[in-house]
Amino acid sequence: MIDKRSPVPIYYQIEEHIKKMIDTHQLKPGDAIPSERELTEAFQVSRMTVRQAITDLVNAGLLIRKKGKGTFVAEPKIEQPLQGLTSFTEDMQRRGMKAGAKILRFSKIPSDESIAQKLDIRTGAAIYEIKRIRFADAEPMALERTYLPAELVQGLTADIFEQSLYAYIENVLHYRIAHADQVIEATTAGHDEIEHLNMAPGSPVLRIHRLTFLENGQPLEWVDSAYRGDRYKFVISLKRD
Repeated sequence: MIDKRSPVPIYYQIEEHIKKMIDTHQLKPGDAIPSERELTEAFQVSRMTVRQAITDLVNAGLLIRKKGKGTFVAEPKIEQPLQGLTSFTEDMQRRGMKAGAKILRFSKIPSDESIAQKLDIRTGAAIYEIKRIRFADAEPMALERTYLPAELVQGLTADIFEQSLYAYIENVLHYRIAHADQVIEATTAGHDEIEHLNMAPGSPVLRIHRLTFLENGQPLEWVDSAYRGDRYKFVISLKRD
């Protein structure tokens, strides 16, 4: 199990052993792993060595510590490719997961200067402002704020935002969504994310700013989203020119 004569560090061998247990489903998401004391006795190593292995796996997102309860196998992260422009609903359906949404705010307001500039409309023009929680299989995944020009996208209701906005845009309004500019940055959960995404203070989030355009070049939406860093990751395939 552990080869103390190997040049491979013992803590790394312990990490690989736990990884193998997860890969072979001996340990499943949500299962508690043995305590540090139990692992120390099982491997006949120091507690410091065991602690380093567990800390590395926690930092890698494979394990999660729960204060006062122990260390558990983390739920696998949902992968979203960065190639192609898809909606959250389309992305979840492609994975065989049920997408859902809870509307926290749906209002029609005058745009401020910042949003007006992004949407290429005059300051004070009417916009829809929507704040909602996005769910995958009933688990909160993201907190999203969306802004759309009211004159361009007419007839919106809260019910539409509980389904797929892109489906309404393309199938009902018959607009063609062309492309989007997107920026992703790592940050920590703020008050809203802590409250609505069931996150602990200081938890990592992936913050995404996206400006989506129609085929004619007109901005359609400005979206500010915060995705749970413990449940979501973005992947991209890069080709050398």
